[in-house]
Amino acid sequence: MQENTHTMNITVNGVNYEKEVPVRKLLSDFLREDLGLTGTHVGCEHGVCGACTLFVNGEAIRSCLMFAIQADGADVTTIEGLERNGELHPMQESFSECHGLQCGFCTPGMMMAAIDFLKHNPNPTEQEVKEGMSGNICRCTGYKGIVDSVLKAAPLISKLETKSKVF
Repeated sequence: MQENTHTMNITVNGVNYEKEVPVRKLLSDFLREDLGLTGTHVGCEHGVCGACTLFVNGEAIRSCLMFAIQADGADVTTIEGLERNGELHPMQESFSECHGLQCGFCTPGMMMAAIDFLKHNPNPTEQEVKEGMSGNICRCTGYKGIVDSVLKAAPLISKLETKSKVF
């Protein structure tokens, strides 16, 4: 029996794609397998860990909970899309400088969630960062470096001229 497919148009990190996709393929799998964008990690496949967090039309989502065809016509930004013209995003720089990563598995989703958090709370306290990031799981760190990274990035991100430069 042939698998149901759907032709979809999607923009990922500024590049337009037209792809034939099985209707039950997850967005995370589509990005990794069909587009070769392996920065989006899949940890739990239940939306609990946050490793697959990315932006669809500017909103943070868990890509392991979304079918690829649900993103038909959408603008998707993955961790690979944060860098602009060879320049790291302030969140990427902060994670590097503040040791907000260890094994790196949760890092892409953690950064995307942190950017989304700062979009809604541009000047957070340490406690607010802890609460705001509690939906993303890291198995390696004590979260101190992650919290420090978000706090360091907050004023840098708020200084960006336009919302489109945030992600």
